[in-house]
Amino acid sequence: MSTALVTGATSGIGLAFARELAERGNDLVIVARRRAKLENVSDELRARHSINVEILAADLSKRAQLRRVADRVADRERPIDLLVNNAGFGTSRSFLKGELADEEAMFDVLCRAVLVLSHAGALSMKDRGRGAIVNVSSVAGFIPMGTYGAAKGWTLAFTETLAHELAGSGVSATVLCPGFTRTEMHVHPDGESTKLPKVMWLEPDRLVRDCLDDVKAGKVISVPGAQYKLIAGVAEVAPRGLVRALSRGAASIRRRQS
Repeated sequence: MSTALVTGATSGIGLAFARELAERGNDLVIVARRRAKLENVSDELRARHSINVEILAADLSKRAQLRRVADRVADRERPIDLLVNNAGFGTSRSFLKGELADEEAMFDVLCRAVLVLSHAGALSMKDRGRGAIVNVSSVAGFIPMGTYGAAKGWTLAFTETLAHELAGSGVSATVLCPGFTRTEMHVHPDGESTKLPKVMWLEPDRLVRDCLDDVKAGKVISVPGAQYKLIAGVAEVAPRGLVRALSRGAASIRRRQS
């Protein structure tokens, strides 16, 4: 039986990963900040799928707590076969209007934690000659969309580099780049989703299944949904000036809708 470690596993895409992997018979190590939520998810998955679930309460923006998770990923006596670096959050203000401390915390979770945990996982997996790493980025990583998009762009480039270094080792690295997904991140407290056409929404369960299929197929970049494959493809080949202009227009629309 394989063991997967998922960060940010109590909500959104991370919870969808945990549920799908549990349904496939994997044991789990689930990581999030709040122990009570971890215990709720753990109880659910144990009862439903009769698997082993280990919980690690950790704030990945704190170096000592991140180190504890990295040590668990690197533990060769209890190997991790699949590492899913999913934990993350976005800031609501622009870079110059927000608090620098918030930007630093976001950078630490979206970039530094991915770097540290991928290093621990890749070394341990490479020694065994098998394993897979999934780093959750965003279609925003293809487009200049604030510091969140910049961090996701780093995750995209980093994972491609990691995949190249791991080639032929039996270990794979895949970067998942979803668009707007029906999770807590895009739903207001009153239950209303961000005002976008229905066609632009992805379902977390489906995108997780598609991503795991891409991992099995050895794909380095996983972009769920035909609409977002098109956006990512255009962003990669279009002149950067045009991409920046489109990004500014999209940001203006979001501000008017908020």
